[in-house]
Amino acid sequence: MDLSSAAGIGVTQRGVHLALLRQSIGRAISGAWVLALAIAIPSSAQQVHLLVITGLSGERQYAKAFGDVAAMLADSARTRWGVADSSLIVLGEDPALDARHVQAKSTREEVGKAFLKLSRRVAPGDVLFVFLNGHGAGEGANSRVNLPGPDPTAADYAAWLSGFSKQTVVFVNAASGSGDFVPVLAAKGRIIVTATRTAIERNAATFARPFVYGLATGEADADKDGRVSVFEAFDYARKEVARAYEASNRIQTEHAVLGDTAGARRVSFGPPRGVLDARVTALVADRLGLESQVAALRSRKAGMDSTAYNTELERLLLLMAEKTQAIRAAEVKP
Repeated sequence: MDLSSAAGIGVTQRGVHLALLRQSIGRAISGAWVLALAIAIPSSAQQVHLLVITGLSGERQYAKAFGDVAAMLADSARTRWGVADSSLIVLGEDPALDARHVQAKSTREEVGKAFLKLSRRVAPGDVLFVFLNGHGAGEGANSRVNLPGPDPTAADYAAWLSGFSKQTVVFVNAASGSGDFVPVLAAKGRIIVTATRTAIERNAATFARPFVYGLATGEADADKDGRVSVFEAFDYARKEVARAYEASNRIQTEHAVLGDTAGARRVSFGPPRGVLDARVTALVADRLGLESQVAALRSRKAGMDSTAYNTELERLLLLMAEKTQAIRAAEVKP
């Protein structure tokens, strides 16, 4: 343990101070983490673009469930998040069943066209949110969600996403058997969420509805800042899924996975924030810089003297806490 004394009798007084500091800052950051990072780019500069893809249902009950989730997400994007119609694409199994929301059939060809269209609209720094739902199968790069006609594979989605390297990509595969999408799609700037841990969990997944409900209604807004981060929606849905299985006395056959927890905390959706003054923007930038310094310091920990490491970590954590408090105090409310 880093904070133990050389004699091994217990932590030093300085170590106790640092341990308490970490706990205190941890509590402070947990409440302000999403707030501080979500405002890093003013809402006027950062736009959200949404692609919703619903696959083959197989049964009427699934057709309704998939359709309801897609409609809820699209409505929230349009009315609560301010997503422009030109940046909102919904593809479904049968567009005739919901002409108000679904623009085209969810074939491989239409999915490719949608990514191409969005590539011409999504600016550097924007958020591209892809939501995929249905019944999945396959393994590794060949994992897929069943669509009308030939099924795009996880490798196909990775290729389509390769054109969005300067944007933040949130890719949610809420289908069964979706777990293998995480390693295939993982890349810098991408937040990957799957409804299952592996491709083996093939029973119909229930993750989609609580995830979208928590995101769209604000029910998952744990820190009550008026917006819902990807992490908050994931955590809410994960708990709701577990609760539903327990309530029905069933063995849980789906275990959701989040590929980038830190990134998921930084990206949030909801009503646009108030105007941010230059001071807040600068404070957020400073805090992000300090976080990078902490990450770099931790990567060098093994080769450092423990006293020097703890001293520098304490200094950086204190500065981060000061920046967080300053951001809270300076934020301009809507």
